[in-house]
Amino acid sequence: MTTFTVWKFDDPNRAEQMSKILKDAAADGLVHIIDHAVVTWPEGTDKPQTHHEHERAWRGTGWGAFWGIVIGGLFLVPVVGGVVGAGIGALAKATQGTGIDREQLEKIRLEVTEGTSALFLVTEQGNLDRLGERFHGLHSKLIATNLTEGERDILLETFGDHTR
Repeated sequence: MTTFTVWKFDDPNRAEQMSKILKDAAADGLVHIIDHAVVTWPEGTDKPQTHHEHERAWRGTGWGAFWGIVIGGLFLVPVVGGVVGAGIGALAKATQGTGIDREQLEKIRLEVTEGTSALFLVTEQGNLDRLGERFHGLHSKLIATNLTEGERDILLETFGDHTR
C-alpha cells in the first residue's frame, strides 16, 4: 500500500535527524521510500526551510514539483485570515485525486509551525507502526493517508516514476 505521511516533531531540527533513521529503516526493509522532504522551521523565522531528498536526479524533478506544490502551498501563502483558506483550497484542488484532501492539508498547516519540523514521505509497502517505534520518545506526531490504488497511480503518474 502506498502512503503519504507527515511526521511532525516538536523540535526544528528533529526531522532532519529522523531522515537518517528513515534511511536506516528502509535499509532494514521496514519501508520502501518513494521520496521524501524535510521541513524545518526554526524559532524566530517567518517561514520554514525545505530540503527535498531524492536518490536519483531523474526522479527528483517530478517529486520536486510535488513537494513544491504541497509544501509551498502550505507554508508560503500569506497567513492572513481567508487567504490561508483560499490557499489551502487551491492546494487541495492541485492534489485532487491523489488521496491528499483539504482536511489533511489544513491539519498539517496547523500542526507544523514555528519551532517545529516535519518529515514528509511518500512510501510503499511500509510498516508505519514499526517505523513509528523507531521515532518513539522523539515527540513525533503522525499524519498519514493510505492511498487507494487509483490515487497511487495518479500520484505516481503525475509526479513520480513514469516507468511503472
